[in-house]
Amino acid sequence: MPALLFMILITQLPFLITLYNSFRRWILVRPKEHGFVGLANYQAVLSDPAFLHAVWITIVLTASAVLVSLIFGLVVALLLDRKFVGRGVARTLLITPFLVMPAAAALVWKTLMLNPDFGIVDWVLRPFGGGNIDWAGRHPLLTVILVLVWQWMPFMMLILLAGLQGQSPDIIEAAGVDGAGAFAIFRWMTLPHLRQYMELCVVLGSIYIIQTFDQVYLLTQGGPGQATTNLPYFIYLKTFRAGNIGYASAAGVIVVIGTIILATFALRLVASMFRQEGPAR
Repeated sequence: MPALLFMILITQLPFLITLYNSFRRWILVRPKEHGFVGLANYQAVLSDPAFLHAVWITIVLTASAVLVSLIFGLVVALLLDRKFVGRGVARTLLITPFLVMPAAAALVWKTLMLNPDFGIVDWVLRPFGGGNIDWAGRHPLLTVILVLVWQWMPFMMLILLAGLQGQSPDIIEAAGVDGAGAFAIFRWMTLPHLRQYMELCVVLGSIYIIQTFDQVYLLTQGGPGQATTNLPYFIYLKTFRAGNIGYASAAGVIVVIGTIILATFALRLVASMFRQEGPAR
């Protein structure tokens, strides 16, 4: 009960306040213009081209980061599933990016890796005719996706590696004895076995990455223009820059509803995995 009350206090009470504010007109620079406006804020949000653009950027950012992280995570998981000297050390090093705070990771990539003057990436590309590229300015969306992939690939790798280790080695060995090649085993046995784990990676990764704020704020601040303004950063701008609390609250409620739908799908997927992998009755 104490834990439940604490969760209600820090999650549900702020949401109820946000829901209440979403039906009111409240602009900080006009303190006297308060009042109930019904669904006007929601109508303004859903008809705002800037909000629709933020939705599109969020979809592109989330889908790209999740897909690329899943592919690289699968490749790395297949490599780490093999036995070799130093496998434990390699696993630990590859997990490290997932343990770094998002803000710290964004600052490291912005200053140490992608700086056009002394960044490591430009230093590596300079002998090949590259270098001195302002990545955040010229390729802002690609820059944010790169940092997200670097940070979330270990998450995908851990889930897929757990799935690979749950595959029966006897079945794989029997398939090899019967003449199946490595690609055939991967295509017809390993991939079907990993399907549920890959679905779990996609759903959970989407829930987390859709909330990205630190990387956007520290790397590009939503620009240039609105090239990387996703939904969390859009709500931040409307709240703390424009001071339009009612509008921002309505946008936040819409985003929360979408996230709840996605989270519900994720929970059902996880529950179905446990039911299918449980002992037969």
